[in-house]
Amino acid sequence: MAEESCPVALSELCLAQVCLSLDSLCRTQPDGSLRLSWAPLLPQEMADQLLHKMAAQGTLNDRTVGIFRSCEQLRLRRACVRSSPLSAEAFRLALCPHRLQELDASGVPGGLTGAHILSGLASNPECRASLQRLTLSRLQLGWTSLEVKEEQVGFSSLQGLRTLNLANTDLTDPFLEDICTLPQLEVLDISSTPVTELSALLGCRLTLRSLTAHGLRQLDMSPARVISILSQLHALRHLDLSDDRFVSGDEAVRLLLEGGSGILPALVSLDVSGRKKVTEGAVTAFVEGRRGLLFLGLLATGAGSCDVLSGKNNLKVAGEANEKQICESLRRYRERECFTREALVHLYQLTNDMYDQTRPDILKLVLGGMQNYSKSLHVQLVASACVFNLTNQDMAVGMPHPLLSAVVHQVLEAMRSFPSHQQLQKNCLLVLCSDTILQDVPFDRFEAAKLVMNWLSGHVDRTLQRMAVAVISILVAKLSTEQTTQLGADIFIMKQLLGIVQQKAMAGVVDSTLKFALSALWNLTDETPTASRHFIQCQGLELYEEVLETYSSESSIQQKVLGLLNNIAEVEELQADMMQEDLLEHVVTLLQGPQVEVGVSYFAGGVLAHLTSRQDAWTLDQGLRQTILEQLHAAILTWALPEREMVSYRSFRPFFSLLQTSQPAGVQLWAVWAMHLVCTQNGVQYCHMLQVEGAVELLKTLSSDLDTHSNVRGMAESILGMVERHQTTSNPLRTQTEKGHHGRS
Repeated sequence: MAEESCPVALSELCLAQVCLSLDSLCRTQPDGSLRLSWAPLLPQEMADQLLHKMAAQGTLNDRTVGIFRSCEQLRLRRACVRSSPLSAEAFRLALCPHRLQELDASGVPGGLTGAHILSGLASNPECRASLQRLTLSRLQLGWTSLEVKEEQVGFSSLQGLRTLNLANTDLTDPFLEDICTLPQLEVLDISSTPVTELSALLGCRLTLRSLTAHGLRQLDMSPARVISILSQLHALRHLDLSDDRFVSGDEAVRLLLEGGSGILPALVSLDVSGRKKVTEGAVTAFVEGRRGLLFLGLLATGAGSCDVLSGKNNLKVAGEANEKQICESLRRYRERECFTREALVHLYQLTNDMYDQTRPDILKLVLGGMQNYSKSLHVQLVASACVFNLTNQDMAVGMPHPLLSAVVHQVLEAMRSFPSHQQLQKNCLLVLCSDTILQDVPFDRFEAAKLVMNWLSGHVDRTLQRMAVAVISILVAKLSTEQTTQLGADIFIMKQLLGIVQQKAMAGVVDSTLKFALSALWNLTDETPTASRHFIQCQGLELYEEVLETYSSESSIQQKVLGLLNNIAEVEELQADMMQEDLLEHVVTLLQGPQVEVGVSYFAGGVLAHLTSRQDAWTLDQGLRQTILEQLHAAILTWALPEREMVSYRSFRPFFSLLQTSQPAGVQLWAVWAMHLVCTQNGVQYCHMLQVEGAVELLKTLSSDLDTHSNVRGMAESILGMVERHQTTSNPLRTQTEKGHHGRS
């Protein structure tokens, strides 16, 4: 089973729920921090996972981190507070009492510095010995405050450290010297720091196995001196000298590659990505001199096509020469925006030709780039283009839905973050314009509809307008009644869609944009009185009357127009606005006729049934009402059930007033014909809806009333029979006695 297809682990779900429920699970202390009201002794790994989950979900802060002051119940060993806003005091009280083995405090905002972290950890004698891995990347170290009780505190106070990551910090030469006195240091990352000298590394030449020195732009050493120092690091197995400035060559890198197997012969991993003009000859010589090499970083060097690389099955290469190298680049460089963008550019070119391949493995890598750099326009732009290439046409069909759901979430985030960038918005719309995504994949459709509507207001590009309206039309149809009501409360959306209809009607064109706009308006007004009121306020009735005149022979347009007018007619307070003889004349002409399709007649009948159902609200001539009722009854008797699905309903409640025994026969007949239609086409859904909403009792009352017209009674009894058969089918174990009793009740 693919990873994306696996269900979420129960422990993950429980931890996520705890994160969301902290307020109800905790009591607040006088200082504002939280403590768990009750907590069992959790397994140590579970405590680590809870802290990590809180950090990942953005719920970890000075207030919530207080729950970890209970060291007896929540024992931390591998702590992650990455990017969480913590103060020095909250960090000291909640985390420093634990016997930590690992700590990731990279990118922590809120004033917490490396100095605070070091002094807090050093205050716990157990931590001094137990801490093995420390990550402080993207953190202000604040060296001037590294004093506790007049005693200088440095990294060397943490004698158990084996792995230290200080990338993108203000690390200076004196503290690098302090670091290199650590007796067990094996892994060191000093990327993008202002260090100028590497001589201090000789202090750990017997233990250092991995050195990451990416982008050391203030290094003040001769290339020969750099290589001399590196060559004395006898334990070194992994070396990273890459640079995301894409510099035009580097003498130290050249000396390393061409220096023969005598320089760092035991290397198994070397990264020189971004070093322009690295020659294929130098790469060939380096690879051939090191049979144990397992990884080589060559992205943006131009040397990824070396013949020697294709013959090394155990050698992984991050580059751009082929799919394998590009994917390796996306995996390796998650923390380096520039390299991520470079790899995505090459991936986009590669995926232009992936028309018939479903590649969830590659899509997952693209998603990782989007998530890591959600605020980077450059990354989002090229990543969204890659997503479209990977999900276009039928390629989305075979993708795991959880993966597509996460991708759509990031696409919507990109639309929200860069609302004025047209190309990015176009890319995102192209991604959303997928039947699989719009119909089957779970995501926040309400938020998506709002974002697309907001974008539509400022753009007139016809192609993009068509896509946007298509997306909105499908999204609105998928919303709940509550969400549709909320969306319809914004009159701006109504104006935008009516503007598109007017623009198309004035030109007299019949295209997909017009049809999608009409469908969106139809769904937007479904059981939403506020949206229906906005429709009238925006002169929608006048516009729709013009549309009926303009498209007198276009049944697909007429059906969508009459469908919306049905929604308006269902709202009693708005029926007075529809008492216009000209409008009703147009509707009556579509009630029957040799050229009128049943779908058009059906919705015309619905408008007339609702408007004639309330005699006291009828403000036109009563003779006209009686004529309409007679024509409605006669027309319904001529309708044949359509072969394809013609209409769907969220609820039968708007029909309830039409089913009253006091209603004219034509009104009742339209309502029962509508119910009979949908129950025939989808009995499982609609027979259940009839029972749940109480419509069955109304039909029984109508059927038993002596004054009910025979046409209405026959249709009502047919519906009740379908409901009975549905019950029997859905519960085959019921006894004959039970079925008989149910039929008489």
